[in-house]
Amino acid sequence: MPRSRQIPPAMPHAEAAAAPESQPLLERPRVRPAGVRQFLRDLGMPYVSNGVIGLIFAGSGPIAVTLAVGTAGGLTHGQLASWVFAILFSGGAATVFMSLLYRQPLGFAWSIPGTVLLGPSLQHLSFPEVVGAFFTSAILILALGATGMVRRIMAAVPMPIVMAMVAAVFLKFGTDIVASTQANPVVAAPMVAVFLVLTAVPALGRTFPPVLGTLVVGCLAVAASGQFALREGGPILATPVFTLPEFTWAAQPELVVPLALTVLFVQNGQGVAVLRAAGHNPPINVFAIASGAFSLLNAGCGAVSACVTGPTNALMTSSGSRQRQYTAAVVYGILAIVCALLAPTLTRLMLATPKEFILALGGIAMLRALQQAFVTAFATAFTLGSLVAFVVTISGLSLFNIHPAFWGLVVGYTVSRLLERADHAKF
Repeated sequence: MPRSRQIPPAMPHAEAAAAPESQPLLERPRVRPAGVRQFLRDLGMPYVSNGVIGLIFAGSGPIAVTLAVGTAGGLTHGQLASWVFAILFSGGAATVFMSLLYRQPLGFAWSIPGTVLLGPSLQHLSFPEVVGAFFTSAILILALGATGMVRRIMAAVPMPIVMAMVAAVFLKFGTDIVASTQANPVVAAPMVAVFLVLTAVPALGRTFPPVLGTLVVGCLAVAASGQFALREGGPILATPVFTLPEFTWAAQPELVVPLALTVLFVQNGQGVAVLRAAGHNPPINVFAIASGAFSLLNAGCGAVSACVTGPTNALMTSSGSRQRQYTAAVVYGILAIVCALLAPTLTRLMLATPKEFILALGGIAMLRALQQAFVTAFATAFTLGSLVAFVVTISGLSLFNIHPAFWGLVVGYTVSRLLERADHAKF
């Protein structure tokens, strides 16, 4: 097989800003898609480790949030299992397809902020009404992606401001390390210690990736301390359930726009920023179109919108050669598809571990991404706008049911345009 040229580094800010006018609507892959042979050649232990960690992260805390929201909203076990099946299957399928096509780690999942904002809505709306909003928001996301508008808007916002929003969102992962170590030192303290040792001694780290070592030691600590409490009973395989949607004036204005904005500018915005910071050049318009298409698939199973994932992409780009990191995403995607079929079993396994294990593992794996977010946000220009975006996002400001990260971008960019005109003149 002829060797294809390597993916170029992420574009400088000025070039990135100008790119939307010169690029076609649908961004084409810059390399030949990876086949099975190429994938197996590029695969290595660090990438397998990062993919597994990404799946554990996605299949634990986020699944727990989904179950909590659905249960509080009165969903049946069948509806919940169908929801979990859909979000794992669509995320895995989109990730495998996109990552092999573009040979970049393009990880998809589902909208956690979107799931959270459903909580109050399920208290006064019927589930068919909510599903109707899922369908409408998916079509809106698909339509906006097809216009090319998303790429132009993202290109207009300087990367430091976007990364300040990302830093605010990721900050909790860092503080979770401290909180989990204090709350459950028997499990979390050995994980932190092993991570520090494997990171401090490069020879050991090359043989045994630090995050993989953290995972193994954490599992051993959980087992040795007797904190693995597996619940008995329940189905093994997930069965998709179709809920006939209802399109009502009560649900559409309340959910459609917040869901679409959360996917396009909060979730996908995080993912794009993380991938660019790692040296990749993600296809923003294709991201939006794929998010809309797979959101339609999710809606058919009564599940929330699909989107690009910021945290999981950060995990999959945390180590290894940039040209081979797509294999971590493919591993994550394949495992997500398998887990979709075993959604009830996966959920029981994840919930059987103490929450401190998940928090410490996710926090340790996210440290490098958090560091990169702060460096990009505050190292050069647009520092005031970045600070405002960080503060507004972390404040929890929520207007019109739209996630604080969106308002962080809006307010941070507005303040920067007013008070940092010299930086924008060079942008």
